[in-house]
Amino acid sequence: MNMQTLYLLVPIAPLAGAIIAGLFGKTIGRTGAHIVAIAGVLAAFIASVLIFLDVQAGNTFNGALYTWMQAGGINFEIGFLIDKLTVLMMLVVTFVSLMVHIYTIGYMADDPGYQRFFSYISLFTFSMLMLVMSNNFLQLFFGWEAVGLVSYLLIGFWYERPTAIYANMKAFLVNRVGDFGFLLGIGLIAAYTGSLDYQTVFDNSQNLVVQEVSGIGWPLLTTICICLFIGAMGKSAQVPLHVWLPDSMEGPTPISALIHAATMVTAGIFMVARMSPLFELSEAALSFVLVIGATTALFMGFLGIVQNDIKRVVAYSTLSQLGYMTVALGVSAYSAAVFHLMTHAFFKALLFLGAGSVIIGMRHDQDMRNMGGLWKYMPITWATSLLGTLALIGTPGFSGFYSKDSIIEAVHASSIPGSDYAFFCVLAGVFVTAFYSFRMYFLVFHGKARFGQPQGDEGEHGEHSEHSEHDEHDHGHSHGLAPGQKPKESPLVVTLPLILLAIPSVLIGLFTIGPLLFGGWFGEAIFVSDNHPALKEMAESFHGWGQMLLHGLISMPSGLALAGVVMAWIFYVMWPAAPAAIRRVFGVLHTLLENKYYFDRFNEIVFAGGARLLGKGLWKQGDQNLIDGIGVAGSSRLVTLAARITSLFQTGHLYQYAFTMIAGVFVLLTFWLFLA
Repeated sequence: MNMQTLYLLVPIAPLAGAIIAGLFGKTIGRTGAHIVAIAGVLAAFIASVLIFLDVQAGNTFNGALYTWMQAGGINFEIGFLIDKLTVLMMLVVTFVSLMVHIYTIGYMADDPGYQRFFSYISLFTFSMLMLVMSNNFLQLFFGWEAVGLVSYLLIGFWYERPTAIYANMKAFLVNRVGDFGFLLGIGLIAAYTGSLDYQTVFDNSQNLVVQEVSGIGWPLLTTICICLFIGAMGKSAQVPLHVWLPDSMEGPTPISALIHAATMVTAGIFMVARMSPLFELSEAALSFVLVIGATTALFMGFLGIVQNDIKRVVAYSTLSQLGYMTVALGVSAYSAAVFHLMTHAFFKALLFLGAGSVIIGMRHDQDMRNMGGLWKYMPITWATSLLGTLALIGTPGFSGFYSKDSIIEAVHASSIPGSDYAFFCVLAGVFVTAFYSFRMYFLVFHGKARFGQPQGDEGEHGEHSEHSEHDEHDHGHSHGLAPGQKPKESPLVVTLPLILLAIPSVLIGLFTIGPLLFGGWFGEAIFVSDNHPALKEMAESFHGWGQMLLHGLISMPSGLALAGVVMAWIFYVMWPAAPAAIRRVFGVLHTLLENKYYFDRFNEIVFAGGARLLGKGLWKQGDQNLIDGIGVAGSSRLVTLAARITSLFQTGHLYQYAFTMIAGVFVLLTFWLFLA
């Protein structure tokens, strides 16, 4: 098998699994559906490993497989770019997807849409692989839109539930806003370079710097980069296009892990890293990226503090960590952003799947106020969730420590406008992340058991979450543990992926930080200008993961993380009445956080309300008055009037016809005379 055939196998194998499970699911049954889907993703993972080894040996590939069409001198091609950035993404996507596929066997065991779900998640994997392997903007846009479409299907998987339909429509519409900017950026690239091929565009990047957008006068390259990043703001859920991601928790937990760990939400981070030769030439665009990412990292973390749904806490954690990655992009630390993308993929998938295991043990109750003390009943879920939480908060020695601290150091060393604001945000975000993460951990696994009680403990009173995950899909399950019932550990098919994800969540950072950040491993895949030397300065003081670990033990981020853990322990273990007391004092702030800074309300009033007014105006004035009133009914009345006038001359008398003809000739002659 030659390498190009192996390249094709990576996306085609999951696509084949999706087609077979989707079209022939009833014929092959549940077992057949998950076998073909898992086999497809496993084949893609094995092929990705082989390609990784080949790239490590120095072999890369950049070429078209075939030309779809030619128009206006532009080739629309399907092709692959296989380099070290690509293979890293391929390994992450296929491994996490494989774990999610295996986990799904246990989690969706009683769901009637079992085969359909496997078809969707395999199709999602295919779409993401086409995105990361592309060597041109056409294929990038295809993968970009495909993951958006399949995420729409997955978020609304339980389509009988109105909240699921609302959530998937919200995700679809918000992403269309970002994609409009993304498409504008691609259009400008095609218009001014005459190509959609990455390398051709990168080779012409210096020419784009000195040009302006015709008719507007804006700097062309800055406009292109900001438009592309607006697309990333939608996919990677950056403020203000973040509002879709928390509501996407309406989908089943396996897809929450797949969307929010290694695939869709990281597509924007990958895209900006891939476009580093363009972004490096526009400091204004980098500053824009930096400020947006810093704002997301801190202010979305605050929202995780007031959530009671276990999955929504992890979702807001994803928003915050995506902000950290975006900040790294903004200070030209692209390799640090991709490094955090990789480590985050493992521990965030672990946390989502761990949350799903808890939901199974709690008989589909997602409200953390009804949990407590689960560590005794679910030891594997407890241990792996603890490891994922420690990685998330950047505990020294865990993978998240190496990637998050690298980002903080890069921001501190940067001089790009907005870096001081970003440094404050990412530093404060360490404390916030530790606090809400261990709030979740203590409420779920420690403290007194609150099984089957209608409300949470005295420190966490309030309304329940809007729903339980299987409200209309229980298939014989009750929701929540009844008095006297005890949770029990999930089956091996659920816990095995947790164990396999926990290993890289702990270890992968120390093995990869040296080559990825300071060893030039990415090579020409990522370009950094000499004007942005943050990582180069960090490399001078880097002496291995061990030295970084020792320094991290006494660093400010570690102190802030420890303070967050201690405060969470005081509030939710030692003094559980404290949160209610603080909420009474800071009621206005709590209301602001509970309403998510009123972004949803603003969108409903301004955009949805404006759309309703526009639609009503078009219906009343355009449809009823203009089209029906003037167009349809008006033309009818005009014909009727013309017929009545004409009938005055239809008398049957020859002399009247002759007079009419003479009068007509006189009018025509007079008209021609004036024209002459």
